[in-house]
Amino acid sequence: MPKVKTNSSAKKRFKLTGTGKIARKNAFKSHILTKKTTKQKRNLTTTSYVSDADSGNVKRMLAIGK
Repeated sequence: MPKVKTNSSAKKRFKLTGTGKIARKNAFKSHILTKKTTKQKRNLTTTSYVSDADSGNVKRMLAIGK
């Protein structure tokens, strides 16, 4: 059987934590920041986790598990 390739865009966007969760960055933090409040921009800086519904697809792209 051939090797399973990792999706290149996924490996740049997601990171596996020590507990097995998948960390991701928040959207809406790249441009058009002048109209957003300081509190909103600060809260978007923190990392979030991929939801359980989407974690299977992300793990498949990262070639984790099955």
